[in-house]
Amino acid sequence: MTMIETIQRAMVIAPHPDDEVLGCGGTIARLAAMGRHVEVVVATRGKPPRFDAAQVERVQAEAKRAHAVLGVARTHMLDFEAAALDRVPRAALNEGVAALVAESRPDTLFVPFPADLHFDHGLIFEAAMVAARPVGTHYPARILAYETVSETNWAAPYLTPAFQPHVFVDISEHLERKIEAFGCFESQVRPFPNERSFETLRALAQVRGSCVSRRAAEAFVLIREVA
Repeated sequence: MTMIETIQRAMVIAPHPDDEVLGCGGTIARLAAMGRHVEVVVATRGKPPRFDAAQVERVQAEAKRAHAVLGVARTHMLDFEAAALDRVPRAALNEGVAALVAESRPDTLFVPFPADLHFDHGLIFEAAMVAARPVGTHYPARILAYETVSETNWAAPYLTPAFQPHVFVDISEHLERKIEAFGCFESQVRPFPNERSFETLRALAQVRGSCVSRRAAEAFVLIREVA
């Protein structure tokens, strides 16, 4: 039995709308196709004056359409301010994420890579780790960090931890569903050679797949697993 076959309840924690699709949209689609329960937490929302209210509503609607394409069972939209998590009391951030983890009781958490360039990603990673503390009898048995194009690979080499994956999920049969889901984010899709483009997502999936002799894959860093 492969790792993905052992997952029954998964939760993907995304700092911003579309991170979950960029990082593990194919894995979400595969799990959903297997009949597994997948929930997504979008931790932040844009707020004026930095973000226009109409644009924020549009992106949230795009996220819900993308999740429907992937087969997400439930979407949670938290209200922390995007690009301002450094001003949120750490206890409040931890409690917001922990409450959803405790309610859902996932066996597997997918979280942003802690050394991503955007500081929101690192803070959400830390909040997720607090929520997933191995205390008592109910906590996520597996935590996997995903990569986000234009965030994970733009961190300073040698000065920050590098994303060196050692878990690969075959998404050969689900890559097009991931591309379709990202297409729901019409406000976020950019023309190639921008990284947030269909071509880049497909190319990255092919590269990750070729690392393990698959047509397409998503790559992860295993943070912790309790067997």
